[in-house]
Amino acid sequence: MAERIILITGASGGLAEEIVKQLPEEDFLLLVGRSKEKLEKLYADRPNKRCIGMDIKDVKAIEKTVDLLWADFGHIDILINNAGFGDFKTFDHFTSQQIEEMFEVNTLASIHFARLLGKKMASLGRGHIVNIISIAGLIASSKSTIYSATKFAMIGFSNALRLELADQNVYVTSINPGPIATKFFDQADPSGQYLKSVGKLTLKPEKVAARVIAILGKNKREVNLPFTLALTHKFYTLFPRISDFLARKVFNYK
Repeated sequence: MAERIILITGASGGLAEEIVKQLPEEDFLLLVGRSKEKLEKLYADRPNKRCIGMDIKDVKAIEKTVDLLWADFGHIDILINNAGFGDFKTFDHFTSQQIEEMFEVNTLASIHFARLLGKKMASLGRGHIVNIISIAGLIASSKSTIYSATKFAMIGFSNALRLELADQNVYVTSINPGPIATKFFDQADPSGQYLKSVGKLTLKPEKVAARVIAILGKNKREVNLPFTLALTHKFYTLFPRISDFLARKVFNYK
């Protein structure tokens, strides 16, 4: 296999760790996270990598990093936008600062990485942008007003970007998983009650990672999982009133 250069944001997260574990060692990985030291320790045994510590809320830092990496390597084949966090609580319990931070991390950082690398990939006529989003960007639920908003925005961006880059042979794929058993829920749901209530729908990170890796380099529009929630999305689209009632009264797990 020819060496691919793959940039992964949110590289210290549980899903990213599984993706890195399953990627071929021949791939050269650019691993972006808040702490370079943490990344170096986490991936000490991984060959062919560069760990990059940065604040992804800083657009100037993103621009500088993308330009430096492109200058060093001449190309980046795949971008996996994986950075993000959640906080499940009612809309009136968020401060303005908390709302802005969630959009900066979950939405704006991914948009900036995608627009900057998308332009450079288009200049070469090849590339793949994979946005790890969420089923919450397709199906809204209570206590996820801000989180869902950040994810709905990313899906809209991804769908439009896919159209704009199609003629340049740059693929854009949205990965929309349901709940994944990672440390994500340490912040999103400290009580553990939500994760416990949706146990049957909870995905193992290694399974999601395998699905992500399987579509790399392929012109895949989106991946919605698990299958049960993918069906739920179709029902949600066709029968919005009934879906709202069920989400509010029957399947309100938060």
